[in-house]
Amino acid sequence: MSLSDPIGDLLTRIRNGQQAGKSSIMVPASKHRESVLGVLEREGYIRGFSRVNARTGIDELKVELKYNEGEPVISQIMRVSTPGRRVYAKIKDLQKVYNGLGISILSTPRGVMSDHEARQANVGGEIICQVF
Repeated sequence: MSLSDPIGDLLTRIRNGQQAGKSSIMVPASKHRESVLGVLEREGYIRGFSRVNARTGIDELKVELKYNEGEPVISQIMRVSTPGRRVYAKIKDLQKVYNGLGISILSTPRGVMSDHEARQANVGGEIICQVF
């Protein structure tokens, strides 16, 4: 099955898994999805993820969702840049999400990173999504 927006699919699976109260979800594997999940893990929004061999030649990512006192840690996760409308930001134009309580995930020339890491590296890029 071909997806037109694999990152949007990843974010929707995370959102739906947390609404259903699941402890983990499975997502088709790709390097770009792994890098986005790596940022979510570094920032403390998910417990972790691992690559699992589902079938011969097919890998999936098992994402461990994180809860705090029964409530999901991620209260809002939304796609900003879509395949039909790309959104780019210079580092000086990059706004904070909920006054710094949330993060933006950016795809930069130095790799996928959070807005905090992008400000330290002084590099802008495509805003993939915002998490709060």
